[in-house]
Amino acid sequence: MSSLQTAFYLALEFFKTGLFTVGGGLAALPFLADISTRYGWYTQQQLTDFIAIAESTPGPIAINVATFAGYQVLGVPGAIIATFSLAMPSIIILTFISKFLSNFSENKTVKAAFNGIRPAVAGMIASALYSLMKVSLLLPGATASTFISFINIKCVLIFAVIFALMHIKKLNNLHPIFWLACAAISGIVLQA
Repeated sequence: MSSLQTAFYLALEFFKTGLFTVGGGLAALPFLADISTRYGWYTQQQLTDFIAIAESTPGPIAINVATFAGYQVLGVPGAIIATFSLAMPSIIILTFISKFLSNFSENKTVKAAFNGIRPAVAGMIASALYSLMKVSLLLPGATASTFISFINIKCVLIFAVIFALMHIKKLNNLHPIFWLACAAISGIVLQA
């Protein structure tokens, strides 16, 4: 595939992702995983790394991941194309809706549609969480039949300790950056 074709498909895929992602940046993750599978532009492990970086940098997660993914595919032009393409549907839709917001806000059909979309978004986020946990907590090549032998004990330990500490009443007010720093230091110390 030529660079021009790649740029076209990159723009198309990220535009579709931006168009159909409802519920925030985490809802984009299944779309991004699908792009990885269909085009091979980045691996699931790289996607997990993109998400980790995106979560620890300022800005919306989906935009940050799109920027990293686009950069992986075509360098700086790819980062610009992916980021712009992901944001464009929201810009178009919000511009349109803002003109007619008062008409839509009390519409029973619109309310019913959003009530139907919410459970689907929760399911998509749960699916993305499952995929992330599989890549983050298991060693490569894990299958259901050999699950125990492929658990990355160090990563599971970091996850469990950080998760438990975050839910202690006196510690749950600490900033997320603190927890990211703790996890990063733990990964370095444990060579996870």
